Amino acid sequence: MSPTESLDQAPVFQLKGSMLAITVLELAKNNLQALDRQLAAKVAQAPNFFSNTPLVLALDKLPAGEGAIDLPGLMRVCRQHGLRTLAIRANRIEDIAAAIAIDLPVLPPSGARERPIEPVEAVEPKKPEKPPEPVIKPTKIITSPVRGGQTVYAEGCDLVVIASVSPGAELMADGNIHVYGPMRGRALAGHKGNTKARIFCQQLSAELVSIAGKYKVSEDLRRDPLWGSGVQISLSSDMLNITRL
Repeated sequence: MSPTESLDQAPVFQLKGSMLAITVLELAKNNLQALDRQLAAKVAQAPNFFSNTPLVLALDKLPAGEGAIDLPGLMRVCRQHGLRTLAIRANRIEDIAAAIAIDLPVLPPSGARERPIEPVEAVEPKKPEKPPEPVIKPTKIITSPVRGGQTVYAEGCDLVVIASVSPGAELMADGNIHVYGPMRGRALAGHKGNTKARIFCQQLSAELVSIAGKYKVSEDLRRDPLWGSGVQISLSSDMLNITRL
């Protein structure tokens, strides 16, 4: 056997079955002008539905008194609105003959129950909205000593004091408090309930320290072995913890 004969005998195609979604346009009247107007209204509702949609023209439900169908004209109306005719379904001899004349496949009348469909435009799912980014304010920095009777408040941010804090002075911050000089006044961190806030100071000699409303006064602090040392103060299980820096 020659190579050419061998190639000729090799299979070059397969026949397969498939359940394709094909739209059926069932014509109730032989009125192409009315069909054109009504299809245009449907296309306006859902343009994408009518984009290159495969179609079977069902002529088998036309009333007996309807005249002969202008089949090429009917197909042109459908094509103008994005419908591509693959075949017709017919039982009248004149309709079958018109299809054969233009080499259009003819399907037998269907006994299956077909449900009407209402073209709708696909709605894209809304993308989840990103939560707003938290507004982060720059750290408030104090470079001069904080005198008795003064109150310094860092709203929505940390507070850094690069100086001493005198008795009777008050530091407040929604975030952390850092004191790089002797801390002899009052320090209230996490003022609006931030339990993760901390207090850092180089020398703990405070009248009061507080985190998210939980506090210790000087009488309690003086009993701590880290009194006068560099410490960090944090909150855990509603208790203030003092540890060495």
